[in-house]
Amino acid sequence: MKVSIVSATYNSEKSIEACLRSVREQDYPNIEHIVIDGASKDRTLEILEANKAGIGKLISEKDDGIYDALNKGIEAATGNVIGFLHSDDLFAHSSVVSHYVELFKKGFDAVYSDLNYVSGDLKRTIRKWRSGGYKEGMFKRGWMPPHPTFYVRKEVYAKFGNFNTNLRISADYECMLRLIHKEKINVAYLPELSILMRVGGESNKSLDNRMLANKEDVLAWEMNGLKRPALTRYLKPLRKIGQFLF
Repeated sequence: MKVSIVSATYNSEKSIEACLRSVREQDYPNIEHIVIDGASKDRTLEILEANKAGIGKLISEKDDGIYDALNKGIEAATGNVIGFLHSDDLFAHSSVVSHYVELFKKGFDAVYSDLNYVSGDLKRTIRKWRSGGYKEGMFKRGWMPPHPTFYVRKEVYAKFGNFNTNLRISADYECMLRLIHKEKINVAYLPELSILMRVGGESNKSLDNRMLANKEDVLAWEMNGLKRPALTRYLKPLRKIGQFLF
């Protein structure tokens, strides 16, 4: 089973080398690492070129944002399974992909796990996102898995679609809502920490972005023709409070 790991980059000179090394250090032998660069203007491309031996495919061109870049990665992927490791992120240990594959071999359509938000120097844990097992209807109660841990069979994207680029911040939420809640794909929870994510993501970098994300979360339900309980809009951000209590 081949696993395609897609990394989107743009002016990522400070973090991309560690991301590339994290993929190389995985003990699973059949990984295709795809890097989609948005025509970086710093040293990112220079670093990618120096590490090209570990990169399966590199595309560098202007894009229409992170979700457009990820869609390019999905289309370029030749693996049976597709996951994402953003340029600021790292695998938590060297057997993450191996553990995912063990579950995919049991027939699941998608697998997700747990994530820690960490400081830029990786020395401090800011939040611990423990997903828990999924039961039908949990999206209505504000639940969602951390998208960087969400791995999906390529055939699922081919059948149900990629990211909706009409959403600027919440296309990952819409995609998971569509695949898990609406289309009811067969999803498994891997109860372990798999991803270290540096703080500063697009949806959380400012109050305006957080408010836009909340609006797009509501739109995600509407564009899928789904009935959303009124409290869902508030339960989703409230769930994050527990991630700081550890």
